[in-house]
Amino acid sequence: MQQKKVEAPRFELAFLLPKYWLTWISIVILYSISWLPYKVQLSLGKLLGKLLKVVAKKRCLVAKRNLELCFPDYTEQQRQAILDANIENAGMAILETGMGWWWPNWRVNRKAEFEGYEHIEAILAKGKGVLGYAIHNLNLEFSCRVLGATQPSVVFYRKHNNPLMEYMQYFGRSRANKYMVHKRNVKGLIKALDDGELCMYLPDQDYGRNKCEFTPFFAVPETASTTGSLLFAKSANCETVFLASIRTKTGYKVIVLPGLENFPSGDDNYDVARINQTIEKLIALAPEQYLWMHKRFKTRPSADEPSLYE
Repeated sequence: MQQKKVEAPRFELAFLLPKYWLTWISIVILYSISWLPYKVQLSLGKLLGKLLKVVAKKRCLVAKRNLELCFPDYTEQQRQAILDANIENAGMAILETGMGWWWPNWRVNRKAEFEGYEHIEAILAKGKGVLGYAIHNLNLEFSCRVLGATQPSVVFYRKHNNPLMEYMQYFGRSRANKYMVHKRNVKGLIKALDDGELCMYLPDQDYGRNKCEFTPFFAVPETASTTGSLLFAKSANCETVFLASIRTKTGYKVIVLPGLENFPSGDDNYDVARINQTIEKLIALAPEQYLWMHKRFKTRPSADEPSLYE
């Protein structure tokens, strides 16, 4: 039986061995940068974005292709402007990880803004759990700290392959979350919802052909969209909201939208399509801040269909 909570990793003397020295150097650099003035970090983030164009060419091409598929009516110049800004935001996301893990609460609160929290409060007041459908905006790591400053949540957790980075990641994310459950511990997240917790689920990626419906997403008519988001809504004593995190001129805003009416309706394809429509609205708030580098359209309705990324 899987445990309800992910256990905290222990510091190991093996972390001091030479094979971890490069990881330590990266951690020290990221930690040191996190203490620089925020405007300096924004400038450094843009420089990192320029570096990503060189070292992550394939991911940048994926982002370019996704923008072509989602916004065919845009001019090439419009899509290129979004792409350029998106790569800069991807560079900043690296530094926002350090901010999320190590900034003190007072510094987080100075940059935090919350819009629509009353939707979460109303559900909690009923004694129900809140299932938050969030989207993969690039600043998500830091915005979880913003959310946690008001309402710590329960989330799925995937361990890092590097044991030292796993140690850092766990304790960094623990500052934002009430606790974490293993990514496959479905019963653990349902239990948290039944206990009246705010739980986060991200339904906006391609999780494969298993347990999915093919529904429209932007201009792609048949997009593999997970029905896992419906499983929790059907199984737990909860109601849903939608969340997005936006980097603004003054800081970071977590935006909460109310859940769908008559949801779940019993028609999975219809419900997943409605979720996608709301996700589109949230992405449209700041399309340059979304994770376009993920192969969102990798799974096709038929395994014989050619890839959209070739």
